[in-house]
Amino acid sequence: MQNNNILSPQEERLIREINSNIVDFKSSNRVNNILNTFKGTRPKIDIERGLYFTQSFKETEGEPLILRWSKALLHYAKNATIYIDDNEIIVGRGGKEGRYGLLYPELDGDFLDEAIEQLPKRETSPFDISKEDAEIVINEISPYWKGKTFHEDLANALNPETFKLTYNNDESLTSRFIVNETASFRSSIQWVHDYEIVLNIGFNGIKKEAEEKLAELDEFSPVNNTEKIPFLKAIINVADAITLWAKRHGDLAAELYEKEDDSERKEELKLIADTCYHVPANPPRSFHEAVQAQWFTQMFSRIEQKTGTIISNGRMDQYLYPYYKADIEKGILTDEKAVELLEYVWVNIAQFVDLYLSTTGGAFNEGYAHWEAVTIGGQTPNGQDAVNDLTYLFLESKRNFPLNYPDLAARIHARSPKRYLYEVAETIKDGSGFPKLINDEEVVPLLLAKGATFEEAYDYSVSGCAECRMPNRDTYTSPCAYINFAAAIEMTIYNGKMQKYGNEVIGIKTGELTNFKTFEEFFDAYLVQQKNFLKHAFIQQHEIIRLRKNHFASPLGSALHKLCRENFKDIHEPNIDGGIDLGYFEFIGYGTVIDSLAAIKKNVFEDKKITLEELREALEHNYEGYEAIRQLMINGPSYGNNDEYADSIAKRLDLEALKFTEKYSKELGVNLDLRYVPFTSHVPFGKVVSATPNGRFAYTPLADGSSPSHGADINGPTAVLLSNFASKNYNHKERAARLLNVKLSPACVKGDVGTEKLISFIRTWCDLKLWHLQFNIINRDTLIAAKKNPEQYKSLLVRVAGYSAYFTELSEDLQNDIINRTEHEAI
Repeated sequence: MQNNNILSPQEERLIREINSNIVDFKSSNRVNNILNTFKGTRPKIDIERGLYFTQSFKETEGEPLILRWSKALLHYAKNATIYIDDNEIIVGRGGKEGRYGLLYPELDGDFLDEAIEQLPKRETSPFDISKEDAEIVINEISPYWKGKTFHEDLANALNPETFKLTYNNDESLTSRFIVNETASFRSSIQWVHDYEIVLNIGFNGIKKEAEEKLAELDEFSPVNNTEKIPFLKAIINVADAITLWAKRHGDLAAELYEKEDDSERKEELKLIADTCYHVPANPPRSFHEAVQAQWFTQMFSRIEQKTGTIISNGRMDQYLYPYYKADIEKGILTDEKAVELLEYVWVNIAQFVDLYLSTTGGAFNEGYAHWEAVTIGGQTPNGQDAVNDLTYLFLESKRNFPLNYPDLAARIHARSPKRYLYEVAETIKDGSGFPKLINDEEVVPLLLAKGATFEEAYDYSVSGCAECRMPNRDTYTSPCAYINFAAAIEMTIYNGKMQKYGNEVIGIKTGELTNFKTFEEFFDAYLVQQKNFLKHAFIQQHEIIRLRKNHFASPLGSALHKLCRENFKDIHEPNIDGGIDLGYFEFIGYGTVIDSLAAIKKNVFEDKKITLEELREALEHNYEGYEAIRQLMINGPSYGNNDEYADSIAKRLDLEALKFTEKYSKELGVNLDLRYVPFTSHVPFGKVVSATPNGRFAYTPLADGSSPSHGADINGPTAVLLSNFASKNYNHKERAARLLNVKLSPACVKGDVGTEKLISFIRTWCDLKLWHLQFNIINRDTLIAAKKNPEQYKSLLVRVAGYSAYFTELSEDLQNDIINRTEHEAI
């Protein structure tokens, strides 16, 4: 790091940390003490969740799945180890002390034994496991699940052509990273619970409602006996399970109270015990109890199932505000104490590590990624600005305690207050990647177009990377396809083949490259490949929707969803009455495809500077010895520069994908929308794609999200926004999130003038009705220094995709990807 640079606040902290070896966070000593016990350590696997689920499932074979799942949760609640650390005030964890990951053998059981042996040696996101625990996994857990997993069932259901685009034909059914299913390494896509029902009536209230409905049912009805009665019994079981789990924490706190000599800690343990005995069984009586009830609910959701990116926190500044306001007015809470209580939740989140056993899942979520979004700002259900005093405390916490958890998401709308935008901008300038921004002016109208009421649309929560959920209205949980459209470019060039796979014809044979006489002929051939990918992605999704209800249940998630309780249906059931099914498929490599097509159109067919045959020869040699051709292809019109030439191609690509889903998603019974959110999948997807016509070298990362190709955006960040705007088809509602990364130098946002520039940039983004925006504000020199000296930069946070992660925990490929993003020197 060069000290003569203008540095972000994060970089200044890093210098102080390097010089003094002290982490410079403005959080409480207690929270810092917890952080220091696990920061930078390698996670361990805790097997209890996997073991107790396996034990229970062995005993309940033949029963309805939702009832089996609830009994497994109850079995876990009775037997799992309970932990309370010396510094904790908010309690509840699902695994060993320090950083830990859980096993979900219903997902990974077919290769669990092999994965356990490989995990400690894995280059990306390794985990440790004790020899004793590994033996239990191999001998007791894994054998039961072989032949029972969704992964195996789905692979067997796919037709040969779909299978060929989905999996390598090896024993582990590894992904081909072409038309990539994501349903086999998570039980659900990103999700947000209705936490307010827990705060309003508690799990005792939820249980009472289920018991009353159960008593009213006709016990001789076949539908009641096979569907409704098992559902209601499962709700009762899960309410008992989480209440018991909380009570056991209370019992441990009471036991520790008797042994404790320190009077201050003794009082804290009494408070913990009283709190755990009361919530989440009953409505909270204070801000402290509300935070604890929310955390118990969130943590128990992790035990229930593996949700993509983990269950998000919802609109915490809204549903916690009444408790905050009441306690402030009573004089029993200060802002400092409120922030400290929230930060206990943040360090609890940080100790849980989302464990991906499959190589595909791990490749998509580098840096031990999970992102439990906290949504702030936005609008109230009646359309008024929603910012309150608690909103600002979340932003203050992120500046003072820039941990990578939780993921903070700020909703922005046209009337967002100036103070709010100022504090959002100041938090972004810190340089740790928070908050990401979501645009009400884009999201709300789309939700209305898909059937939401105004109240539901205004009250959406950010969920996962860049998506949103409407608690009690959203009902679609099936994970969807990630599609490598850069591979479609390669198949167009090589007549259905890819260099990585030799002579195997994987795609459609669209003809020899040299036979294309016009750009339209080449573009039409590309669209044949793109449409073929979409065809097989939708076939995948049809099978996924059909099969998932046989493998997954969510009694806790269903208990917290109004429509599930009304319809007596598990949330994983398709087509729940009254619900809106919002799914998506992923366009991976957008900028790569746009720039490749633009380069071919310009240089081959219009300017005739090279032939298709000459281009193919350069690509086959990965541009080695063909640098002149590479420079020609790089320096043409590129997406991200407000250039109509490239942006018009981008819009056509977007339109063709929208037209496909507009026509065929109806057959699936869902809104299967077009999305541009790669997580880190643009890196492994790039590893199967050889050199592309935009000058990209073979097997290097593709463009991420709706961002430009690396180094292609040379006209500044406003031009990036304008290209994003120009490439969208606003007359189609089949649109979902577009992830947009912008990298700025700290110098260009320095001081109050820089803050005002950033606010103006955010307002422009909002006016253009773009879905998502996030920033890396960091010097390139810092990233290079961190790559060279990782031990000194363990605290360095960077924005990766829809989440921030520690730079030194990322693979070299992903580190290079972040380093090579265009760093804009001016807004």
